[in-house]
Amino acid sequence: IYSDGYVDRAYADLKSYFLQASYVDDNTLIKALSFGGKEKTYQAWFGITAEQLKENRRQNPYTYDNEIDNYGQNHYQLHWNERFNNNWSTNLGLNYTKGKGYFEQFKAEKSAEDYNNLIKDNSDVIVRRWLDNDFYVANFNVNYKNDKLDFITGLSYSNYTGDHFGEVIWAKQLADNANIRDRYYFSDATKTDFSIFSKATYKINEQFSFYGDLQGRFVGYETEGLTSDRVSLVVDESYQFFNPKAGLTYKLGSKNQLYTSYARANREPRRSDFENGITKAEKLNDFELGYRFNSNKIKVNSNLYYMHYKDQMVLTGEIDDVGAPIRTTSGESYRLGLEIDAVLQLSTKFSIQPNISLSRNKNKDFVTSKDGELVNLGTTNISFSPDIVAGNNLTYMPKKNLQFSLLSKYVGKQYMSNTDADFSVLDSYFINDINIVYELKTKRVFKSIVFSALVNNIFNVEYVSNGYYYTYDDTWSNPGNTTTIEGSGYYPQATTNFLIGVTLKF
Repeated sequence: IYSDGYVDRAYADLKSYFLQASYVDDNTLIKALSFGGKEKTYQAWFGITAEQLKENRRQNPYTYDNEIDNYGQNHYQLHWNERFNNNWSTNLGLNYTKGKGYFEQFKAEKSAEDYNNLIKDNSDVIVRRWLDNDFYVANFNVNYKNDKLDFITGLSYSNYTGDHFGEVIWAKQLADNANIRDRYYFSDATKTDFSIFSKATYKINEQFSFYGDLQGRFVGYETEGLTSDRVSLVVDESYQFFNPKAGLTYKLGSKNQLYTSYARANREPRRSDFENGITKAEKLNDFELGYRFNSNKIKVNSNLYYMHYKDQMVLTGEIDDVGAPIRTTSGESYRLGLEIDAVLQLSTKFSIQPNISLSRNKNKDFVTSKDGELVNLGTTNISFSPDIVAGNNLTYMPKKNLQFSLLSKYVGKQYMSNTDADFSVLDSYFINDINIVYELKTKRVFKSIVFSALVNNIFNVEYVSNGYYYTYDDTWSNPGNTTTIEGSGYYPQATTNFLIGVTLKF
């Protein structure tokens, strides 16, 4: 796939492959897979300001002609499913993933100290920041099934190693003792993840069924070295999690179901969180109540949830120097919502698939720094969490091999910060796409040829779906006083655009 991009110079050059070989007999299925890809994209990570958005929403502040992200990843997998009898079966999965790539960036008039004295002070410099990683995974599980019980138990182990380093590939004034491609920072990282689980679904009678899931998870993370800012980063953390789940389903005849469930989950910090001082794991207790209706012409799913968090890792709205979002812990918080989706077959040719999500997403007693002081803002909205998201798919099929679809999506107002700052608001938007699919049956070479055409944003709406928000303290304009200054950036989305494709089925 190649695209010039909507934002100036923000092109994307994407390549991928997929290969699969299988062995099948009455009781054995073995699959060997290899898939991967390579991406090269020109960067527009820092978006544009509100003023630039009004002036020219397609402009890109980057001007260096090779400000690119260049990364490749390949996956190699082996899956072995063995059926011993009508009750017992096993599954073994092995995976190896290799990834390597860099981000290239031009920087003007930089300090020698920031680059390990490989350049002279106030020199322009071009750097490449590399990630070279290996990921190994092994999974094994055993399944027992009869008329009333479906039981599975298993374990999983993964090992991730990654080298993070930066090279100076050009400098206007290179230091006398330096060479091109000398490294100005390096750190290695290792993450291990071992889990063991058992889960079962038991049919109590014709109306009631119960499921339970117990998981123990043990995570270790180690890293030592320097960040890209040449700040020491030494981490040696381990986490032990117990994640139980349980649920009960009640069938009201052949068309109706009620269910309720509870789940506890934990999430460990990632590397960028450690860089920002986060070491606590996120804890979640999730309570859900749902209803399902299923008939020949109407299907409805509804789900009411309450998610209570301790130390939820929420986005601050800020981004780092490569455009990655920065997180913080919010103490106590919750998400309360209702989700409904449906499929309605209006006739043999027309159908609609509406969906809606209504929610309240709140931080409790959120504390922030403002004008040099810590301030408790009380209850605030969680960042990037709109109260309403809705969509619909209206489909018309005049023939079995021809389909027209109108895809609609609405996203409500949201904040890019956790402080309810007006400066951090992302406005709501409503967009519509049209998708056309035509399948041509053939008798030779291919089973069929599928032609598709997708027209996005048919009403040419100028909207922004994402952005960032930041603050900094001004201590120099009025000596002795601190004033918090706000700023924001936006990622404008494309107006009307289209994609056409051909799929050959063998």
